[in-house]
Amino acid sequence: VQLQAFGGGLVQTGGSLKLSCLASGFTLAAKSIGWFRQAPGKEREGVSYISADGDNTYYEDFVRGRFRISRDNAKNTVDLQMNSLKPEDTAVYYCAADENSVSGAVSTTSERYDYWGQGTLVTVSS
Repeated sequence: VQLQAFGGGLVQTGGSLKLSCLASGFTLAAKSIGWFRQAPGKEREGVSYISADGDNTYYEDFVRGRFRISRDNAKNTVDLQMNSLKPEDTAVYYCAADENSVSGAVSTTSERYDYWGQGTLVTVSS
């Protein structure tokens, strides 16, 4: 069972990146998925979440309107499209899966997540 986040890199302020969360060894389809991030010297924080069926999403205030989460259960992937990036978005981004999520429900607290992937570094230069 493994989750892996991909797609990080270096981008200028105002630029865009698309992160992908891939699973191996299990299916993401029945699980709420969340994206989290941890900046240097800071606590990990939630960014965006999507329900198992993909019908419901939630964004933290600091990314709402700039980021978009989506999922393709057929491909077993969840993406995070990040636009209008700011230097304060610089962090290691992680995806996580809530194995016990109820269909349609969005899990917004990290304690609910059972599986965590290796992160991908996003650096936004000013």
